Amino acid sequence: MRIRVDVVTGAARLKWDDVHQPARGVVYGLLEEHDPDLARSLHNEGWGGHPLKPVGVGGPQFKGAPRTRGVYTTSPQGSVWFGSPVPEIAAALVSALARRTEIVWGTALLRIQGFTVEIDVPTPVEGLVELTTATPVVLRHEDRELLPDDAHYMERLKHNLSHKADVLGLPAPCGLRVLEAGPRRRFSVRGAPRVGARVRVAMEADPRFVDAIRSWGLGLDTVQGFGWVR
Repeated sequence: MRIRVDVVTGAARLKWDDVHQPARGVVYGLLEEHDPDLARSLHNEGWGGHPLKPVGVGGPQFKGAPRTRGVYTTSPQGSVWFGSPVPEIAAALVSALARRTEIVWGTALLRIQGFTVEIDVPTPVEGLVELTTATPVVLRHEDRELLPDDAHYMERLKHNLSHKADVLGLPAPCGLRVLEAGPRRRFSVRGAPRVGARVRVAMEADPRFVDAIRSWGLGLDTVQGFGWVR
């Protein structure tokens, strides 16, 4: 399930450190409002006996925002996406958002104008499926963050997707390829760098897994806003 939250802000721009850094706190704050035990368990233990957290977030993004080099500008048409392939987690996010009038995102106050729940209904898919991320994908090999041209990138992306499939009890995808990659992006999260790039990938996968990844994201740190699928 994916939830698009329409927002407006009085801030003309966001600090670059506020693009991804607040995401984790916002997600856990929402979950804690609805179910503190769920939020604590997910944070400390992960899900289903695995350390992975099946939660994704993508935002804030502002349609029609003026392009200014080195500045993350806003517009009156903002949105923040939340999602999870686990119904219990997704329902907790929806319930908490339904009681909210605003989201504090770092130093910016985002006023909620409404939200839309997008429920994924698996449909048969023939051949390759393409997915494009709206935010950079973060992957690591031996404590080094990888870019799509790096030697171990495909290995780690395949491993990440297979691990997620295992958590969800679904078949792992195959035939994974990176079709296109965006420029290198670097963000600071809790004082540590996160390096990645947006990608367009193709793979053969169970339709249920495709829907799950659209609500979760590609790569690591999805709860921090990385790897969100467009």
